[in-house]
Amino acid sequence: MSRIGKKPVALPSGVTAKTENGTLTVKGPKGELTMSMFDLIDYKIEDGEIQVNPTNKTKQARQFWGMQRTLVQNLVDGVTEGFTKVLEINGVGYRAQAQGKKLKLQLGFSHDIDLDVPEGLEVKTPDQTTVEISGIDKQKVGQFAAEVREWRKPEPYKGKGVKYRGEYIFRKEGKKK
Repeated sequence: MSRIGKKPVALPSGVTAKTENGTLTVKGPKGELTMSMFDLIDYKIEDGEIQVNPTNKTKQARQFWGMQRTLVQNLVDGVTEGFTKVLEINGVGYRAQAQGKKLKLQLGFSHDIDLDVPEGLEVKTPDQTTVEISGIDKQKVGQFAAEVREWRKPEPYKGKGVKYRGEYIFRKEGKKK
């Protein structure tokens, strides 16, 4: 039995959900998100909550049960509060600047890196070494943050690079003489 899957997903006030044609649609104050429903999982919307249960007792249905419930919870959280990832840039001359729908990065290459911000995301740079990525879709926010981080991962000797806020970088000692 899935401990996560057993819990119903509560719908806060101002959030509505409906199922039709194999998709679950959740509308809230920040926008609307949809998710295709998995065949082996049954979604019931009643009494201000969404209950997720497997349709049968097969192994595959039980495997997807908890994950589908978490995906539904992410839809509800996204349309109410949204998601944010904060990246920190460390290194001499490393900086970032948001310019409309583009993010300009200077990460020690001979050229600047211009990244297009995906639709539905908002990128802010409160200062030159901090990038805040926010949106209602958790997957898109995390994917774009990972793409930015991929350009210059933090290295273990000086810690230079792009890291998530709160991420611990395992530091190594330099070469001995």
